[in-house]
Amino acid sequence: MADSLSRGDSALNADRRTRELRRLGDKPEIDVLVIGGGVTGVGAALDAAARGLRTVLVERHDLAFGTSRWSSKLVHGGLRYLAGGQVGIAHESAVERGILIRTTAPHLVRPLPQLVPLLPSIGAAHSALVRAGFLAGDALRRGAGTPAAILPRSRRVAAAEALRLAPTVRRDGLRGGLQSWDGQLVDDARLVVALARTAAAQGATVLTRVQALDVTGNSANLRDTLTGETMTVRARAVVNATGVWADEVDPSIELRPSRGTHLVFAAESFGGLTASLTVPVPGSTSRFVFAFPAAHGRVYLGLTDEDAPGPVPDEPKPTESEIDFLLDTINTALREPLTRKDIRGTYAGLRPLLKTADDSTADISRKHAVLYSPTGVITIVGGKLTTYRRMAEDVIDAAVTRAGLTAGPCRTKRLPLVGAVSGAARDRIDAAPVLIDRYGSEAATVLAAAQHNPALAQPVAAGIDVTAAEFHFAVTHEAALDADDLLDRRTRIGLVAEDRAAATPAAMAALAPVP
Repeated sequence: MADSLSRGDSALNADRRTRELRRLGDKPEIDVLVIGGGVTGVGAALDAAARGLRTVLVERHDLAFGTSRWSSKLVHGGLRYLAGGQVGIAHESAVERGILIRTTAPHLVRPLPQLVPLLPSIGAAHSALVRAGFLAGDALRRGAGTPAAILPRSRRVAAAEALRLAPTVRRDGLRGGLQSWDGQLVDDARLVVALARTAAAQGATVLTRVQALDVTGNSANLRDTLTGETMTVRARAVVNATGVWADEVDPSIELRPSRGTHLVFAAESFGGLTASLTVPVPGSTSRFVFAFPAAHGRVYLGLTDEDAPGPVPDEPKPTESEIDFLLDTINTALREPLTRKDIRGTYAGLRPLLKTADDSTADISRKHAVLYSPTGVITIVGGKLTTYRRMAEDVIDAAVTRAGLTAGPCRTKRLPLVGAVSGAARDRIDAAPVLIDRYGSEAATVLAAAQHNPALAQPVAAGIDVTAAEFHFAVTHEAALDADDLLDRRTRIGLVAEDRAAATPAAMAALAPVP
């Protein structure tokens, strides 16, 4: 069962890491070992710990190091899957979206309008098809029990309203727009960190910079990549939640990833965009690219879907053709075309595709699967960020059954994450809205550090809306161990090279030992 001494404390930092490594070395027998610190792995660790199981999560890099920080930051309701007849997946997505928005992380997920501008390139038949899809999305929302007060009904809007939502859209021939609503994360990596901290509060041991080697269904050798020290842990169940690297832990799986690319722009390039500008790909009635407002005064533009065979890199890179595709598509809807000079940064993530026996590929990047290795390892693959909680529930159910563990029922449908706050309680928090968006009820804790040390109230660099107090909090509470953790995952400053360079001195200062 979980170590009750560690319950309630959600702060993750270098000192806690050292203590918990020592404790694990003294008592290496555990119930569940989870390998992988992305959204599915930390979700599984939270689920297991909340059931009362002694749980350890190891990640060889940092939390959200892989695919979980490269998503579109959208919490989808599953509309796109209805077109392919995947009603079950669509319903599951809508249900999980509702749980995230209402219970799990209302401070990190907000409603986002989605706008399809009705330009001359979209004829009446195409417009009717999009409208029918949006109405189906309304039905999904109702079926999932999410009220219209949270995600409003879809509707047609006049040209003036379309331009208010997306000021840089072409005016000539604009007949208005079709609007629906979905969920948007403040940041995907922040969700992962909040999940990990909540798992720690439930008694899980969360260890970054720890690599799992020689993994079997009941043991693994763990290597501290910071010190080189090793230990062997014995687990009654081992969960492989390493995403596109799953075949490294379980060689019986054959994966072939596909790459999704995004471009990063300054918000000024889109003139104050307040919706997800959704533009059909020319020649297609079912594919779209979308530009949407993001943190730090930016707009993200995505998404591609390209086969990416070969070795899986730690940090995937967009191709020139993908950049051209995104620019060409979005420019069909803009008055003034964007060019490569407007791009401030790029990022790409990999989706797992499972290679089947007949050498075809089955896209399970949306429909997840629990697989059993000949070595006894239980692997969870596929799915998507929105459905991480259900994936975690399914794989821990499998672990409990397969290992005969004594555990309580899944609790995560009704378990808020650290910082979760909404409604009147959110309104009473005395902090800037941007801080509440990132930290929820913990915004006051972030501010308190600046009250004790006024220097922490200063921005980490001119023109960047992150304070030194946020870097300090990331080090003391969010398991940040180096400058990359601060710049690339606890914040997204690093997506823009110039911002990264400007903020690096503040990151190094935040990590310096206190004299």
